[in-house]
Amino acid sequence: MSRRHPLLTAYLAFASVCFFWGTTYLGIRIALESLPPLFLVSVRFLLSGGLLLLGVRLAGIALPRGRELWMTGLFGILVLGMGNGCLTFSELLITSSLAALFVAVSPLWMVGIEAMFPGGERLTRGILAGMIVGMMGAGLLVGPDVFKQGFSGVVVQGFLLLQFGSACWGLGSILQRRRQAGIHPVASAAVQQFAAGLFFLPAMLLERQPVQWDVKGVGALLYLALFGSIVGYTAYLIALSRLPVAIVSLYTYVNPVVAAILGWLIYRERFGPRETSAMAVIFLSVAIVKKYGHRG
Repeated sequence: MSRRHPLLTAYLAFASVCFFWGTTYLGIRIALESLPPLFLVSVRFLLSGGLLLLGVRLAGIALPRGRELWMTGLFGILVLGMGNGCLTFSELLITSSLAALFVAVSPLWMVGIEAMFPGGERLTRGILAGMIVGMMGAGLLVGPDVFKQGFSGVVVQGFLLLQFGSACWGLGSILQRRRQAGIHPVASAAVQQFAAGLFFLPAMLLERQPVQWDVKGVGALLYLALFGSIVGYTAYLIALSRLPVAIVSLYTYVNPVVAAILGWLIYRERFGPRETSAMAVIFLSVAIVKKYGHRG
């Protein structure tokens, strides 16, 4: 009788990240049909963060204290709050599949921001070439809209919004990685998610758009909190702890494919030759950056 592969759990976790994070783009679009954007972001992370905090408490895992608590909360606001907040607002402007493609260039932001820090990896010619290819792929998506509507077009606005969110995600991720505090990853995830929800709470209370309490909107919200935030993020932590970062980071290739398929199936979102070509170019750019970057 053969023994189970020692990394089976890690690879199952990685597969969960690829699938569930790919479905969140469609989940956000469905939720926005009933729920205001600030309400969606705040309640999603308050719910997922609160449940994780309860689980951490029951498991006897220590939470960060003092300065570490505040820093962990700040990382959550940058990575989850601003990153997912910008994604949510962008889907009021563009399709979920196009949003997923724009987010696919986020590894390029992390490489660029990392190079700005003391001791960070320098930008080599190979990395710069990959970043240029990535910009060409993004330009293939945004360019036609610029020519037609100028910088006031919704595609351009969605692109810029998502690039700001990706920059915040990259900055928060790098700051967190550089700060070795010895905090349990699940405790860190709980604090980060709850802090992101609290950050948007005041603005949510001032939001004028009414909440439509229907089964579809509430179901999408619960799905995002459970499978997007709790299951997806926990699976990401498991995969990251057992597998090479180079393998785990491949989810950035899979998520847009999942989002594009679901967007076409459910909403018949357009995903023609231009979008397919841009996806290939963006994937190529990320592959080049990973090849010429450090081993992680």
